[in-house]
Amino acid sequence: MALTAEISDLERDRAEATRTGRPRSVTVLGSTGSIGCSTLDLIERERDRFELVALTAHKNVDALIEQARRLKPQFAVIADALLYEDLKAGLEATGIEVGAGRDAVVEAALRPADWVMAGIVGAAGLAPTLAAVRRGACVALANKECLVSAGPLFLAEVARSGTVLLPVDSEHNAIFQVLDQTRLGSVDKIILTASGGPFRTWSLAEMAQATPEQAVAHPRWSMGAKISVDSATLMNKGLELIEAHYLFPVGEERLDIVIHPESIIHSMVGYVDGSVLAQLGSPDMRTPISYALAWPDRMATPCARLNLAEIGKLTFEAPDPVRFPAIRLARAAVKAGGLVPTILNAANEVAVASFLERRIGFLDIAGTVESVLSAMGHESGEPDNLEHIYEIDGLARIRAEELVQLASR
Repeated sequence: MALTAEISDLERDRAEATRTGRPRSVTVLGSTGSIGCSTLDLIERERDRFELVALTAHKNVDALIEQARRLKPQFAVIADALLYEDLKAGLEATGIEVGAGRDAVVEAALRPADWVMAGIVGAAGLAPTLAAVRRGACVALANKECLVSAGPLFLAEVARSGTVLLPVDSEHNAIFQVLDQTRLGSVDKIILTASGGPFRTWSLAEMAQATPEQAVAHPRWSMGAKISVDSATLMNKGLELIEAHYLFPVGEERLDIVIHPESIIHSMVGYVDGSVLAQLGSPDMRTPISYALAWPDRMATPCARLNLAEIGKLTFEAPDPVRFPAIRLARAAVKAGGLVPTILNAANEVAVASFLERRIGFLDIAGTVESVLSAMGHESGEPDNLEHIYEIDGLARIRAEELVQLASR
């Protein structure tokens, strides 16, 4: 399936916007996270090009207040309803409308912005991102769970609404830049690169003693705690493989993963004639975000420019399936299909949170996920609707929590 509407239509829209001087209207879901902050950094650098419709945050009400006061969106929403009064007081006399709770986050996604950054981490991002898709917004997708947990349902809505879907993950954005989507039959391999995380050279015995502080200390990228732990287990790459399976339908057998510690090549596409096209750049999320924010144009960024002579060499290695079983689990989930990726994602979220709370060890993360998949792997039917996905997601979380409690006794 095509990820985007006809480019000619979007080009006409942008040409009209240029002629009339109308800025692109933008909503940022998850504005206080790393993706949201990077998005707002780019917007502030070319403020006359963008108009902010809505900003949302989960619990970081102080950061949301500061962003809203500085950037003047029409609507600011805190997902934690208990923080409504704090948000209201912090934005008093600004003229900014405020809201709180899950429904208000969905309402923010439904506001008529041209472009929506889907930057909410976890299953909490499903409903608002789907709302933006259903109204036909241009959606910059940084939320993995939309495709991992609800891939078939999500893409069916994309096709129905004619939504422009732009991948923001550095790997998928790189593929998007070099893949000829009109000739997928000419693709030999899509190759996702992985930094290898902080434990790339650690033994299993060393990894068994790893602390949350060590796991979140990513050697290349500045990310939130959950995503950093996923990178340490390589589950991040497993989830990205599932995403790629839905975004670029060449077949699971043509999706590959290679460890590339320098994080300079963000992904590659190999073609049947032996050519391999790669997208290179410094490890800075503002590059893929800017590509989505300005698409189909490009915009200047402050990202460091590559000096390949200074870098000197680029290295690659195969991921170790013994120390990093997450990729095997993700491939199995793709092959099983249906709701199995939903189960994998939910179990992983619980396991990662439990590790960060020091309730289980680092190696127990993948072990918990594998046990939940073994117990619930029969759920291979296609999801009927979002409520069905939430139901299975909830059951997987309960099972994972039971296993965590057993392990922590």
